[in-house]
Amino acid sequence: MSFWEKLVNAIGNTAGNALSAVVEAIRTVFEGDPETRRKVAFSVAIIALSAKMAKADGIVSEKEVEAFREIFEFPQDQAKNVARLYNLARQDVAGYEAYAERLSTLCMTCAANCTVLEDVLDGLFHIAKADGLIHEKELNFLRHIGEIFQMSETRFEQIAARHVSSGGDPYKVLGVSPSDDFPTIRRRYRGLVSEHHPDRLISRGVPKEFHVIANERMAALNAAYAAIEKERRAA
Repeated sequence: MSFWEKLVNAIGNTAGNALSAVVEAIRTVFEGDPETRRKVAFSVAIIALSAKMAKADGIVSEKEVEAFREIFEFPQDQAKNVARLYNLARQDVAGYEAYAERLSTLCMTCAANCTVLEDVLDGLFHIAKADGLIHEKELNFLRHIGEIFQMSETRFEQIAARHVSSGGDPYKVLGVSPSDDFPTIRRRYRGLVSEHHPDRLISRGVPKEFHVIANERMAALNAAYAAIEKERRAA
């Protein structure tokens, strides 16, 4: 039995009050398997919060669905189970704030600027921008999620800057200041590359399908560093 089937079976018929059942199922069904528990917790966070984001925006585009599938290439025979979790979250009486708060408690580190919760935000940004534009309601939604996840304003702006399709501030992407000297910027860049290496994601329990986001993130970091390096050489 797949972990999707185990989770859906444990939840049962809970439309209208799914949040508590989902969180409790993750805690208990996978209690003796911490690696799977992390993977399930991460996956459910993306599924549930993307469902809530779609509800907040009022529109679920085909491109957003495709972006969701880029993150989760789940087996076709599990599509109904994934869809059930998505629909439960969308129909649940609990607001997205409650989902974000409860799902963040499943994080294994739960520290400010938690890297696992940053991975969740990156996934949500990836879905939000799939139609070519992050709408104001989506950005407000994501910003509030960041606050609930205890992301600092600087850290959130750094994440958001990675997802601007053009004209993004390379200094914001790296979380540095134009007044910083280049050696400082280079150290920051190398630290981010190490922090976001795909091997680090695996150790955090992020599903392998999420590596499409990791590659996108690395491309943004590399492009930002190259832009700053070019600017400094021209100065």
